[in-house]
Amino acid sequence: MEMLVVLGHLQDLLLVRLKNHKPLFENLKRSVDMFQPNMMEGHLHPLDMTQNTSESDIARIGARDDDFDSATKSGSENHEGASGDDQDPRPKKKRYHRHTQHQIQEMEAFFKECPHPDDKQRKELSRELGLEPLQVKFWFQNKRTQMKTQHERHENTQLRTENDKLRADNMRYREALSNASCPNCGGPTAIGEMSFDEHHLRLENSRLREEIDRISAIAAKYVGKPVVNYPLLSPPVPSRPLELGVGNFGGHQAGMGGEMYGAGDLLRSINAPSDADKPMIIELAVAAMEELIRMAQMGDPLWMTSLDGTTSVLNEDEYIRTFPRGIGPKPTGFKCEASRETAVVIMNHINLVEILMDVGQWSTVFSGIVSRAMTLEVLSTGVAGNYNGALQVMTAEFQVPSPLVPTRESYYVRYCKQHADGTWAVVDVSLDNLRPSPAVRCRRRPSGCLIQEMPNGYSKVTWVEHVEVDDRGVHDLYKQVVNCGNAFGAKRWVATLDRQCERLASAMATNIPTGDVGVITNQEGRKSMLKLAERMVISFCAGVSASTTHTWTTLSGTGAEDVRVMTRKSVDDPGRPPGIVLSAATSFWLPVPPKRVFDFLRDENSRSEWDILSNGGAVQEMAHIANGRDTGNCVSLLRSANSSQSNMLILQESCTDSTASFVIYAPVDIVAMNVVLNGGDPDYVALLPSGFAILPDGTSSHGGGGGIGETGSGGSLLTVAFQILVDSVPTAKLSLGSVATVNQLIACTVERIKASLSCDNA
Repeated sequence: MEMLVVLGHLQDLLLVRLKNHKPLFENLKRSVDMFQPNMMEGHLHPLDMTQNTSESDIARIGARDDDFDSATKSGSENHEGASGDDQDPRPKKKRYHRHTQHQIQEMEAFFKECPHPDDKQRKELSRELGLEPLQVKFWFQNKRTQMKTQHERHENTQLRTENDKLRADNMRYREALSNASCPNCGGPTAIGEMSFDEHHLRLENSRLREEIDRISAIAAKYVGKPVVNYPLLSPPVPSRPLELGVGNFGGHQAGMGGEMYGAGDLLRSINAPSDADKPMIIELAVAAMEELIRMAQMGDPLWMTSLDGTTSVLNEDEYIRTFPRGIGPKPTGFKCEASRETAVVIMNHINLVEILMDVGQWSTVFSGIVSRAMTLEVLSTGVAGNYNGALQVMTAEFQVPSPLVPTRESYYVRYCKQHADGTWAVVDVSLDNLRPSPAVRCRRRPSGCLIQEMPNGYSKVTWVEHVEVDDRGVHDLYKQVVNCGNAFGAKRWVATLDRQCERLASAMATNIPTGDVGVITNQEGRKSMLKLAERMVISFCAGVSASTTHTWTTLSGTGAEDVRVMTRKSVDDPGRPPGIVLSAATSFWLPVPPKRVFDFLRDENSRSEWDILSNGGAVQEMAHIANGRDTGNCVSLLRSANSSQSNMLILQESCTDSTASFVIYAPVDIVAMNVVLNGGDPDYVALLPSGFAILPDGTSSHGGGGGIGETGSGGSLLTVAFQILVDSVPTAKLSLGSVATVNQLIACTVERIKASLSCDNA
């Protein structure tokens, strides 16, 4: 009898569930009718119980059933007890709760900030919303499941689309293959027959696969997954135009988009690495990463403290014992330069890694050090959507802003890796040993940086620079600053990075004070003006060094033998005025601290003392944008009272750090600047930048390397560079009178600076 009662309850539930499915109900009823009389004759037929069940009981069971369904399907509802379908059919009080719209909105907002609240957060949220902590817990569990489902659905859609695309490509290739013709006779090809060439290619492919598998075994534990899964032939990253500040030389087009007109023997002869070189490149990069980590973290005896206690000096003997493999012994006549520097910068670690691995951003941020750079081939783009495991072969030219210091060309591989503790590392190591050349004058041993995440969007950067270089071409004036590391060392890289991070932070700032006169508060106007100033600085830096992309001519017999000049033709470049441009530069020493020289040159009130073109008139600042902690880091818009051209303004950027300072300016059209200040495109504003580069001379009263901020210590190395449009017709010939005029201009400017700084006899 008990069995019949249970069966009766189950029948009631089935009747309600199947009341809208009549065919299925009829079949089930017939099956029970056939089965039950044989099993329990003489007892009440279970199906007859439906006749004794009131309509209210059926409605009650149906209501319970509907309540159960709605409570399980809704992501914003939560039942507090088990369903009563298999319990006593007597009416019960509803045990579910539908959240209000306010409760859902509050929990949705909290979910965006923290999808996994802890017990304390759940209790606090339940108290604020009038819910039980268990209800809050169940809601967040359901919400996470819902988000995961949506994400998986989106991924499935993408994969389905990609699959359809691959299927269409496959069909197209099959069709092309079926219509293939013989290149010799023009007839149809015989499918199924394998030519000798195809057989040879299959054998070669098999051999290459075995070689890649062998390489993967070496690199898998460092990169995170086998290198075979990486695309080996990715398109190169578009490089920054390499003609900045150079333009056309001798009527030839300068390098655009990676071409290197006038490049040195080294970079001109370099192509992408061959397939045979790639296994060695990968192995070299992995070993270099290990060396960089140890170089950045080890102390004594590998790194010894200098006599003044301010810098670390590499113990070369200990280095050879610690890292016996490397890239081979130091070439004869080369000198070792090694330095290490640490700083905390205002940029998160992800953005820093992106800057270092994107050749365009990297060469822009470090435009004072990198005169040109390009990516030859990307061997790996990384894994998991970031640069972890990225590997790229590059060339670059490193500079000092003076024509007296030869640039350093390098051919190297750059490797990025995320380590277990969350620290990122980016390492460079030279590939010159793959293709020995007498043109090699600089080899990069494992150099790069460790980036550690810090709170509030900051990062701790430890930079290591380790090169072997033939520095015999450096002018005596600059030997000390090169030797102390202010020219190419880690201190220069870190100081530049710190200053540029501040500049980028100010460009994105939105809380601009409106009380100061002349401050540009329009956000779009600020971005456009900073972008224009950035292009001006890049152009100046690339055009003042002794880069192999252009040739300086030293003037003689004029009493200013140290002045160097070059010409270029500007054609179809919206960023420069068309015509013949004459560039002139000279470098000299001043027995004045760098900070005093910098403050004198950037101050608009003292500009008339050295600026011949201002005709002795006062210069007024119309607007400015501060872009760093130091008050000297700013972009200004100036106007000269006695200028012969009333429709022209002066755009000036001054920037300073512990290793170098710049004051760079260019005349700009007032109409074009109004467009820029209103957020217009700055790329079409014609610029011919001139200015000054100031470096400490490498000596100080403390016996150290000396720096910009060390007032009263050491002297300064000042480079003055002008660009003058001598003829607006690009096909015109340069006259000797124009050369003499520019030479006289730069000579008078130098004399005025010396006189104003009380260095007439320097």
